[in-house]
Amino acid sequence: MGSVKDLEVVKAPSDREPGEGRFRFSDRYSVFDWGKMPDDIAHKGAAICIATAYFFERLAEEGIPSHYLGVVEDGRVVRLSEARGPVRELACRLFRVVRPSRRNGEYDYGIFAGLSGNFLIPLEVIYRNSLPPGSSVFRRLASGALTHEDLGLAGPPEPGMRLDPPMLDVSTKLEETDRYLSWEEAQRIAGLSEEEVSALKERTRFLDRLITEETRRLGLDHEDGKVEYAFDEGRRLVLVDALGTLDECRFTYRGIPVSKEVARIFYRRTEWYRRVEEAKQEDRVHWKERVGMEPPPLPREFAQAISEMYMAYANELTGREWFRVRPLSEVLRVIGEFVG
Repeated sequence: MGSVKDLEVVKAPSDREPGEGRFRFSDRYSVFDWGKMPDDIAHKGAAICIATAYFFERLAEEGIPSHYLGVVEDGRVVRLSEARGPVRELACRLFRVVRPSRRNGEYDYGIFAGLSGNFLIPLEVIYRNSLPPGSSVFRRLASGALTHEDLGLAGPPEPGMRLDPPMLDVSTKLEETDRYLSWEEAQRIAGLSEEEVSALKERTRFLDRLITEETRRLGLDHEDGKVEYAFDEGRRLVLVDALGTLDECRFTYRGIPVSKEVARIFYRRTEWYRRVEEAKQEDRVHWKERVGMEPPPLPREFAQAISEMYMAYANELTGREWFRVRPLSEVLRVIGEFVG
């Protein structure tokens, strides 16, 4: 399925009906669109599965549809509360993944204009409650791809600035390298109506508020996150993939990053990252072939601290000790020594 999770197709989706699948969350991780990085993060897959299952079940309580069917334990699909121990497999409805064609290095999304339903919307929606250091917004501002007026601001933002109301961004989902879009272009390539774009934004704002409320009790500041959607067979909006995890969201705790951003911080200090950025500027499609080197591994103690961060988050979010690990606040003190 991808660089960090695997997919088993139990029943393939058809043109008119969704199928069923199993997402197996691995201990792999990915940064900067590279794919699998050299290390595994122990127990990350189970911690991610538990966290996203928690949020999917909260959404069900609120009447928000998603692809979630339950977690899988010993071959049975159960609610998270019924699982006896850590689980890393999630049962879900599957929708068609229809990919744009590529001609002369450009993507053609014409096929989406003729789809009535039962497909993954080829967009990723990003919400931003603040602009933490390392946010892609600052890079886009520096390059001229974005202006502070686009953000509704009177002047250039500073790192750490809060955004009220939150900013909603949108990017491609099915291209070799994700690229940011205007909402007008996103509507056009995905074949959406104005009402559907409004529904997409409204649903994203609701998810943002829910995650903010749930994680505030852990002492976390919810900085930003991403969500993905599909249309079901009746062209109703359905949340898919995962949400509210340390891979999908960025949180901070007293200024310390609490997400896979900690790995990004490490890699931004490497020669490998410099080459990645240069290669993407030269060729957005075949950039990986131009980098010419593999990413270095994480320091062992840092990788262990990241593992504990994922596990402690799952424990404290759900209020259940799935993993025997130090409290999140203690783990983050160690993280802070590496990324400070």
